[in-house]
Amino acid sequence: MLTDNRKMKKLCRYISDYMALLVLAAAVLALIFPEQLSVVRPKVINYLLGVVMFGMGLTLNLEDFRVVFSRPKDVITGCLAQFTIMPLLAWLLTRMFGLDEALALGVVLVGCCPGGTASNVITYLAKGDLALSVGMTGVSTLLAPFLTPLLTWMLAGKSVDVDVASMFLSILWVVILPIVVGLLVKWMWPKFTAGATDYLPAFSSVAIAVIVAIVIAASASKLLSGGMIIVLVVALHNIFGLCLGFLLGRILKLPEAKSRALSIEVGMQNSGLASSLATLHFAAYPLATVPGAVFSVWHNISGALVARLYTRRKIENG
Repeated sequence: MLTDNRKMKKLCRYISDYMALLVLAAAVLALIFPEQLSVVRPKVINYLLGVVMFGMGLTLNLEDFRVVFSRPKDVITGCLAQFTIMPLLAWLLTRMFGLDEALALGVVLVGCCPGGTASNVITYLAKGDLALSVGMTGVSTLLAPFLTPLLTWMLAGKSVDVDVASMFLSILWVVILPIVVGLLVKWMWPKFTAGATDYLPAFSSVAIAVIVAIVIAASASKLLSGGMIIVLVVALHNIFGLCLGFLLGRILKLPEAKSRALSIEVGMQNSGLASSLATLHFAAYPLATVPGAVFSVWHNISGALVARLYTRRKIENG
């Protein structure tokens, strides 16, 4: 039994370590076999995202939020950057590339979402300030029910009907509630949670890969016929976010570790939430789900690369 547990933990570690490849493989399979995956109901995305957020709740504790009170300036700076740089970048890129209404809405949705849980893993690998990263992810997620609908309405509401109140409730149910339940489960059954945490990153990785596959399969034909433009926009959105986050840290004369955390938190989004919101609230614009799925694939690849670059930079600087 002990050997089996070790094997399972090892398998889960491989799955989480190679999440970028898993998500990329899911996207490719969805493009090759869209009909097989298109039978899956879009609402499944919400349940899968809930599972990811529940897992996030299980891994958090009050110590993770101590940084919010011990270093409020750092966290506030990070969250302000998160909810200004990425939304404005999204809006500018959609205008520069003349994206149609549906794709523009999807890009703006990604930009208006909070930081994703993958950013904490990438910050750890990049030897950044992990406490700051976790604090920023937690606070931006708590702010998301208010800021994500509001910013989406401000940037896309003139051309698309944005139901701010309905989006607020969706984020509460799909994101905040599962996190709260996860925190409660950890508090009530700490031994169970301690045993489960070794497997959670793998489950989250698989859930995100399935979300990507469902969304890509639903729009496979349109992606194959003209998808390179959205891949380019999504890649630029992420890269500019990473660069501007780091540049802001340098301008504010933050230590290297904090600048790295700020860069990764700003550049990496909860793109699964963007796809979920697009599915729930913008069914009239089916392509609005695509930027979130493409971002999920891309930012895991770019995140792994930027972590490698940052660690090399530290070695070079001594």
